[in-house]
Amino acid sequence: MKPKHPLHNRACELRNNLTDAEHRLWQHLRNSQMEGVKFRRQQPIEKYIVDFISFDKRIVIELDGGQHAENGHRDQQRNACLAMNGFSVLRFWNNEIFENLDGVLEAIR
Repeated sequence: MKPKHPLHNRACELRNNLTDAEHRLWQHLRNSQMEGVKFRRQQPIEKYIVDFISFDKRIVIELDGGQHAENGHRDQQRNACLAMNGFSVLRFWNNEIFENLDGVLEAIR
């Protein structure tokens, strides 16, 4: 049996408590609705938990709230770690989900 990732329990908590923006985007990503691509939500990767991920397409989608404006250096470290693991990162501000969801979905496609 494969051991659980150390962040497994925290990821489960986050899956059960999505932000409004995450919930809204998840309604369009779940069940392979986006071009038949399977996405997972709140998935641990190394020492991070990413918002949404497609392992097949090697894409991570991150939704950023206001706290990310002050944490640019941490986001850069996170992006570098994900890139070293072969993932491209798409970042969107939470307000983009509410004000331009069609544009966000098109960018993901």
